[in-house]
Amino acid sequence: MSQKNKIKLNLLRKKLDKLDYQLLKIFKKRTVLVKEVLLLKTLKKEIVDKKRINIILSKIRKESIKRNIDPKITKRIWINIIRSYIDFEKRNFNKK
Repeated sequence: MSQKNKIKLNLLRKKLDKLDYQLLKIFKKRTVLVKEVLLLKTLKKEIVDKKRINIILSKIRKESIKRNIDPKITKRIWINIIRSYIDFEKRNFNKK
């Protein structure tokens, strides 16, 4: 890789790092909201709402296409987000 490209790469990586930190802030906000949602659930079986998951994934697919983002990428990301928060809710259900 040329020196010029190395410099460009480092600049792009710094931009990516900045975005990653913004994502962390968003995940913090999302976690707070999920905790509030969890307080409303009285049964552990209420944690997974397949109908809602399908609606979310459908909306994400449509928005991804509209914004010219590869829908396979966003689907994978959202599935992982959803699974992670389901796990979070299950781990924290008895702690409320």
